[in-house]
Amino acid sequence: MSRFSLRPALLALALCLSPALTLAKSAEAVEAREAPPAHGEVPLAAEQIDKAGVALTRVEPGVIAEQLSAPGVVIADQDRIARVPARVIGSVAELRKRLGETVAKDEVVAMLDSREVADAKSEWQAALVNYDLQKTLFERAEKLWAKRISAEQVYLQAKTTAATAQLRLNLARQKLRSLGVSDGEIDALRADDASANLGLYPVRAPIAGRVIERKVDVGASVGGNNDPSELYAIADLSRVWIDLAIPASELNAIREGQKVFLRAPNEATLSGQIIFIGPVLNPETRAARVLAAVDNPGLALRPGGFVTAAIAVRETPVALRAPKAALQTIEGKTSLFVRNDKGFVARAVGLGRSDAQFVEITEGLTAGETIASENSFILKAELGKAEAAHDD
Repeated sequence: MSRFSLRPALLALALCLSPALTLAKSAEAVEAREAPPAHGEVPLAAEQIDKAGVALTRVEPGVIAEQLSAPGVVIADQDRIARVPARVIGSVAELRKRLGETVAKDEVVAMLDSREVADAKSEWQAALVNYDLQKTLFERAEKLWAKRISAEQVYLQAKTTAATAQLRLNLARQKLRSLGVSDGEIDALRADDASANLGLYPVRAPIAGRVIERKVDVGASVGGNNDPSELYAIADLSRVWIDLAIPASELNAIREGQKVFLRAPNEATLSGQIIFIGPVLNPETRAARVLAAVDNPGLALRPGGFVTAAIAVRETPVALRAPKAALQTIEGKTSLFVRNDKGFVARAVGLGRSDAQFVEITEGLTAGETIASENSFILKAELGKAEAAHDD
């Protein structure tokens, strides 16, 4: 048979096979498109990851701080507590701050009405008037003496009187300063201002903070022998102290400057450092007093509250570490969600030492891999949905 006689037969065979091949390719495409993700895989695009709030972290070498746990009580930083004193004898004319309100340094928080202050101000005004007069008389006597119109004795007498007036004026200013009146307020006093209430005395806050105590009421007498001597107590709670009790058997591991970690009531992790180790043991508990200074953003810690602090007693380098928040339990195994080109895949890992924030990864990961470090519970939920759909 010639090749020309075979061509029609081959053409007919190709036409028969073409629909079958087309159907086979379509089935393969549908199967590839509808194939479920691999076991433990959560497919997510980059924009979906950002929308879900899943934070990413590279797994790298780091340090694990071995810790010692100790109970403690939150107390105010004693270096940031100030009493607002009544420095003069008088009565409370006005209270401008209530409990819990914030104050700025040198802000006027109260006004007192004080006869003591009124007497001191009037004394300064009288000394100022006398000094101005004696200064004028001295300048005139000096000119007359220079021209030999008056006697030297008159000139010397005027000079002595002016110097005495200057001394009395300086003493009157020092008296007002000792009562807490500023130079600006002293200079603003005018001798001819008869309408001014000289007894009004502004009380200013010595530090910035919040009012934690109010000691008096409006109209109360203050500053006397049997009267209250303070108006307010102000505390800056942006940093607090943690009063820890450390057993004698563990004191050898404690040093000033060591880091301290604790969890606030709002679940925030706060850190600070040890600033004091008591040299004396409590005879009843056989424990030493240890103080740690901790920054208190948002005033999450309140004085009087109980906390458990973790003291970093030793730092150990590790080959790999990951945030504790990234760990999830999947099928009874501790796992991490590792980023890949499709999204994430759950991978079981081995754990070693840990501290308040990080845990050592002993197996299952390599340096440089990227994991979900925050909100990984969202990935666990998506994985559960995918596995359930796969089983159906």
